[in-house]
Amino acid sequence: MKLSHTETDVFRVYPKVELHRHLEGTLRIETMLEIARKHSITVPASLSGLVQVQDGDPQTFQNFLAKFNTLRLFYRSPDVIDRITREAVEDAASDNVRYLELRFNPVALSRAERFPMHDVMNWVVTSARESAKKYKMKVGLIASVNRHESTELAEQVAWLAAEHVKNGVVGMDLAGNEAEFPAQPFAGILKEARQAGLHITVHAGEWAGAKNVREAIDELGAERIGHGVRVLEDGYTTALAKERGTVFEVCVTSNMQSGVIPAGQKHPLPKMLEAGLNVTINTDDPSVSRITLSHEYRVICTELGMSVDTLKQRIVAAAQASFLPAKDKEELVKSVKKELKL
Repeated sequence: MKLSHTETDVFRVYPKVELHRHLEGTLRIETMLEIARKHSITVPASLSGLVQVQDGDPQTFQNFLAKFNTLRLFYRSPDVIDRITREAVEDAASDNVRYLELRFNPVALSRAERFPMHDVMNWVVTSARESAKKYKMKVGLIASVNRHESTELAEQVAWLAAEHVKNGVVGMDLAGNEAEFPAQPFAGILKEARQAGLHITVHAGEWAGAKNVREAIDELGAERIGHGVRVLEDGYTTALAKERGTVFEVCVTSNMQSGVIPAGQKHPLPKMLEAGLNVTINTDDPSVSRITLSHEYRVICTELGMSVDTLKQRIVAAAQASFLPAKDKEELVKSVKKELKL
């Protein structure tokens, strides 16, 4: 359900922490049109239908992922990558996000013009750092790789990310089609990334079942799970996640739009909380889904029945689960609690 700005206003004033937002899913329509004109990219009048989920679209992962096929045409210059990073941070700041962990895929960003990945990494890092300073917020970057890409590319990303640990890169993410491509080939790379000082989050339990969540925790060393909404399909995995304190980066609207939650079914977020799981609220791809984090807060309170008190606890939980250094994390938690009057 698409909510109006007026309906989300009450939630806009809350301080927010987002742990799961993809840079590649944040591009503004007006920015894409300007890039298209400058770089002679032919786009239809109905560009929004190609890059954003529409109300009448089928709720399937094929439709959702197809949006990114078009989005990848726009990464045409260093200025473009700088701009979309700046705008992603600006949009988060305008929604009162105090701390944003923005994940980006250097392979995807480099592919359109065959940019060297180390250059892409430098452009995103520099832009994110400068934008965070401008908007007086904190931004942590997470370098993401896909399961369908080669392990050689993933290893390059891991090394580049490790080189930027002191420049705001806080973690590494394994994403992509978990139903058709295994995660195990990347286990050694993720282990090396942890040893280099990077935190680990893994997309699991989204396109496939609870066994992938268990694998992410037990074998890949994941501290957080991207989505993970199918964890409840297996009691052992649910208990394991609760015992380990594994954090789930849940993205309600994205899960509905992409068919992870079948049409007509209620999102399992309330049941995950009832099971004692550590759940946080996130947008995933705000431009693709045409949402903000304020919108998501409204959805879970009005449609899923979460109390405002529980929502506030989940915001604090996100701050506590951030990949920030200990001192910065302590300051963030303290600040968020103060604003929320907790």
